[in-house]
Formats: sequence, structure tokens, C-alpha cells
Amino acid sequence: MSTKKFLLQENEIPTAWYNIAADMKNKPLPILNPGTKEPIREEELYPLFAKSLAHQELNQIDAWIEIPEAVRDLYKIWRPTPLVRAYGLEKALDTPAHIYFKNESVSPVGSHKLNSAIAQAYYCKEEGVTNITTETGAGQWGAALSYAAKAFGLELAVYMVKISYHQKPYRRSIMQTFGAQVIASPSMSTNSGRKILTEHPNYQGSLGTAISEAVELAIQTPNCKYTLGSVLNHVMLHQTVIGLEAEKQMEMAGEYPDVVIGCFGGGSNFSGISFPFLRHKLNEDREIRIVAAEPASCPKLTRGEYQYDFGDEAGYTPLLPMYTLGHTFAPAHIHAGGLRYHGAGSIVSQLRKDGFVEAVDIEQLDTFEAATLFAQAEGIIPAPESSHAIAAAIREANQAKEEGRQKTILFNLSGHGLIDMTAYDQYFAGELTNYSLSDEDLAKNLNQLEKII
Repeated sequence: MSTKKFLLQENEIPTAWYNIAADMKNKPLPILNPGTKEPIREEELYPLFAKSLAHQELNQIDAWIEIPEAVRDLYKIWRPTPLVRAYGLEKALDTPAHIYFKNESVSPVGSHKLNSAIAQAYYCKEEGVTNITTETGAGQWGAALSYAAKAFGLELAVYMVKISYHQKPYRRSIMQTFGAQVIASPSMSTNSGRKILTEHPNYQGSLGTAISEAVELAIQTPNCKYTLGSVLNHVMLHQTVIGLEAEKQMEMAGEYPDVVIGCFGGGSNFSGISFPFLRHKLNEDREIRIVAAEPASCPKLTRGEYQYDFGDEAGYTPLLPMYTLGHTFAPAHIHAGGLRYHGAGSIVSQLRKDGFVEAVDIEQLDTFEAATLFAQAEGIIPAPESSHAIAAAIREANQAKEEGRQKTILFNLSGHGLIDMTAYDQYFAGELTNYSLSDEDLAKNLNQLEKII
């Protein structure tokens, strides 16, 4: 049976983003000023973020935020994205489950990250900002923001986690093609980078380190703002175009998912696919399971602690209520660079705490096994990050087979892996390994947290 795509028309792109915080009975705990430990005020975020983004970050009232026309016009280049029935994968697994995936890999930069990059660049341009900074792990966010910055005439500096800077040189090339300056992090260009390199000369970086450098540069550069690709509420908001489209497409398919799955680093693609479906559980008590698939080597949702923590390694950001491994946690050098982050977004953390979100951790070798099967069955080579969602979907499909029951599974294919073939080369050569974390390893960083909650 051939793969079937469920397509929407250009005029069916959502006109508003969905703000799940407005529908949550238990609101996320407030972001805190690290100096006073008081809830942060919107104006305190203005030095870092465009004012509109700061307002979106703290908005817990409006369930729907209108998408600016200039943003929707750029969305039309690739949105709506296809929803695909994965008949090939179903056949390979011999499962009674129906498996669907939302294909975000069709964007100009090959991932979902462009949904928020365009929005953030637009709001910065609207405010008269000329320069923006950011961090990137695997390079998907950096590539997306490079494209968006060029579209709105902004200058961009990207701090790319050093291990990914060397593992994924073509992502670096993509950013440079779009006109961005790319710096391997930690670097000698910031105080935080110099401090880390002085203490750990061979340190290969983390997203927490890269965030510290990008924030520091933004604060010190005139007419400059910081932007980021995950974790914060306004990023999750922009990504809900994914799930809002998927809702309509599942209706076209005549089905509704029993389980929705997304890979999980900070929460952007996971929130994007799941929040629009979750709103029916919050408002109508409609039964659905939401599953976050994270790396076993960076297991904040499955083994972390719910506590206030910094979003970066140096402690420049406000304090965020999150499931965290501690902001000093140094993740293993897995190829899913976009998932190597110590914390989870505050909205997802609250939903996880309240039992609305489940979490599973996936070993690196299991993700590549799943990715290879998916590629052979569906003809799409997935990004290492997305392969965590595929592995979790395969588990759900195999469980349905064991139980002899039909189950409808939806996962987000957050990006393709055509620029990650070095990782596949190493997998086929037997050079990749799993990474185990002892309780002692985790406690070492968690014990350093100030216990505010």
C-alpha cells in the first residue's frame, strides 16, 4: 500500500497561535529574577527580548495570539506541511496500529525551527532592532534563524556548540550561506566562554554554555536582542502551527490520535505537535496520551528534579521552574545535538508534574536502529533528534501488536537528516555507543541547585 499524504490548502494555514497556558488550571510557576527571587516583570525582559516576545512569554490569559500577516506570508513558502500515513512502517512492523507523522522536514532549512525563527525575527525588526544573537546545538535552529534574519535584514551571530560545530560542518555552512557569523562555543569572545575554557580547556560545549555566550553578547551590543529556539513559552507558542494543522489533517484522515509523540530537548517541536491536541483534554477531558521522547544520556523529564534553575550555564538568565539536571550538567556527545540540554520548558514541566505529559528515554543506538528502519520503509532519512520520536512510536506500535489492538499514533518528524550523514556513517561503522548515567552523576549537579521550590 502506498504512502498517503493529507494536504491542506495555503489559505488553511492557522491565523493564530495557541497559547496553552491560558487553558491550564495549574499555571506554570512564575519566572524569577535571580537577584530578588521575585516574579519577573515584563519590562525586565526587554533588555534581552523584543517587547512583543516578552509580552507573549508572560501571557497566561489569551488562548489565541494572532499571527502577523508578514509571518504568514513567509509561512506560505512551505506551510501547510504534509501529514503522512506511514503505511510502509506499519507493514515493516506488522502492526495493527495506524501510524501518522507530520513532516516538518519540508521547510527550506529542513526542520520545524523556522516556525519560530520567522516570528522572532519579525518582532525584532518591527521594534527597530538591527542585530540578534542566538545559540544552536545541532545547527537546525541556527540555520533557521539565519534564513529568517536575512529575510528581515538583521545581522546575526550564532554560538554553535563546539562538538556540533565540528560534527556538523555543513550546518555551519548553511548558516554562513545565509550571512550569519558562526562561533564555536565555548569561545574566547565572551567572559563566560573564556572562564569555561580557562577551567576546562578541552570542553566541547553544551547548549547552556552557548546560551550564556549569546546572552552576554546581546546585552553588550547596542540595538541587539537575544533569540532562542526552544524552552521559553513564546517559542512553544509559535510552534503550535504544527499541531493546529495536524488536527485538521487527522480529521481529513477520519481518525484521532490515541497518542501524540515528539522528541524532546527543550520542548519546541514536542509542544508544537502536542499542545493543540492537549487543549481538548484540558477543556473537554478528551482522552489522549502525550509522550516526550528524550535521550537516555540527557534525561531531565525521566530522571531530573523539578526545581528553579538557570537556563544557561553561566547563570545570566532568569530562574525558570523546570525539570532539570542542573545548569552545570555536561551532556554526553551524542549526535542528537539539539536534545543535549539540561532543562525542560516551564509549561511542559508543569504539565509533566500534573500528569498530562509522559516521558520516555531512548538510547542512542536504539534511535539509529529506528531511523534506519524508518528510512527504508518511508524513504525519508530522519534527523537524529527526530529519531527519538520514531523509536518511541515504534515501541507504541509494537505494544499494539502484542496486545492485538488498533491504536492511532501521531509523531512529529521534526527534521530530515541529510546533513547528519556523518552520524549515520559512524553508526554503520559500529563507532557509536550508548551512554549511561549513574545516580551519582546526576546528583553531583542537582545537589548544587538552590532549593527554591
